[in-house]
Parts: sequence; C-alpha cells; structure tokens
Amino acid sequence: MIQGKGLSHSELSEVARRMRRHILKMTHKAKGGHPGGCLSATDLLDVLYMNVLRVDPQNPHWDKRDFFFLSKGHAAPALYAALCERGFFPEEELLTFREAESRLPAYPSCESTPGVDMASGSLGQGLSIANGAALAAKLKGSDQRAFVMLGDGELHEGQVWEAMLTAAHYHLDNVCAIVDYNKLQLDGRLDEVKSLGDLPGKWKAFGWNVLEIDGHDFPQIEKAFAQAQAVKTQPSVIIAHTIKGKGVSFMEDQVDWHAAAPSDAELKIALEELK
Repeated sequence: MIQGKGLSHSELSEVARRMRRHILKMTHKAKGGHPGGCLSATDLLDVLYMNVLRVDPQNPHWDKRDFFFLSKGHAAPALYAALCERGFFPEEELLTFREAESRLPAYPSCESTPGVDMASGSLGQGLSIANGAALAAKLKGSDQRAFVMLGDGELHEGQVWEAMLTAAHYHLDNVCAIVDYNKLQLDGRLDEVKSLGDLPGKWKAFGWNVLEIDGHDFPQIEKAFAQAQAVKTQPSVIIAHTIKGKGVSFMEDQVDWHAAAPSDAELKIALEELK
C-alpha cells in the first residue's frame, strides 16, 4: 500500500508493542545501541509509518513519496522497526543490526537501507535537509511532504535554529518537525544540562505552527499530524511529550538507558512486560 494502512488505535498499539520488542532484541544482540530514545519515539514512528507517510515499500525511491528524516540518528533501531513493520524488509533482517555488511548499520544510511532518505548520526542537520526536500517539492509543483524527527537534546545545536528560521521564511507548510521531548539527553536531565525554557513559545516566535501533545497517545498523535497537514503558509512542529524507555519499567525515565544494551536477564524481563 502507498497511502498508509489506516490502522485502528488497537492495531497501532499492537504494532508499537512489536516495534518495542524488535528494538530490544536488536540492541541486545548487537550489544549496543540507544534503546531509551528508541522506545520514546516508537509510538510517533508507528503512526507516521502506518497511517501518515505516502511511501511504497516495493519502490523505496518512488519519486512521489513523502520524506522522513531521522535527525536523531542514534534512534536507528526504532526507524528500522518501523520500516520492517511497513514492509520494506523482512523481520529476520532486524537481527543483523550493526553487523558487518548488514543493510542496517548503527546509524541510518540512505545507501544501504531501503526506505531511508538521509544518512544521520551527526546531530542538528535533519531539519535543514527537510527544508531542502520541501522547497524542491514546491518548486516542482509536487504535494510531497517532508517530516523530520529531532531529539530534545539535539535542539542545543545552533543549526536547528537557523533551519527553523529558514522554514518559516520560505513558508514551507509541507515541513512537519517532530520533537521527541523525553527531557533526557546523553549527559543527564535536559533542564540540568541546558534548559530549553519555553520550548513551544520559542518555536512560535520563529514563525511555526506549534502542536503540543502526549507522544504516547495515538488519538493525539493522529490529530496532530492531520492538523499539521491542514495548516497553510507555515511549517508545523509537533512537540511530543514522551518518556525515555517507554514500555519497559526499569528503563523508563532513566538516563542510563540512553546508550546501553540490555543483558540476557534484562531482555527476558523486558520482553515479558511487552507480551
């Protein structure tokens, strides 16, 4: 399917459960990865790939596809889980994550992975790339849209704020940014490392249409994507309040799970919780 699967909220919940299990299994087998920020982003990517993005898994380079750029590239396992569930490659391939010659490297690569539109890992660049794709679409008279997911810690990067100005200046209403606002980053709590202050107010001041939601509530997520598409002359940002490590009790809101792989015992407990 190209237009999205149109899954119900109960079906989306089941997909999210599978995605979280995929993420845990991938990072466990690879003995590395960033499960905390993957689990916080899962529900957002679930709705985006199942019900919003116009893509064709049988033709990843389809010239009328919508674009998705994972600017927080360390959350690659979450993206791979979404791509797998959308049909871009088989489930068994997920367990090759981080292996030599795998199509699923530690960070996304548009050269190796079907459905990936941007190589990422160096933070701060995704919104600039989304702007370029969106502007090119407008110049071509295309209705393609560009979505980009940013980490909240990533918003410490100056390039993001320059790109925010650019999107507003060119009235890129076909850009939709998603902030995975889980309040934790590599070094600790966001407000302790460098507070973002009034984040919605800052985006508004830069000329954006701002939508603030619970990033684990499927009705709110779907409504936000629909509202973003309906707004004209302004780019939209969905500030999604999330929980790092969502779905696994001992990982939730714990900075230590920013970059760590579950042990055998931890994997067993986590998968039991996600049955």
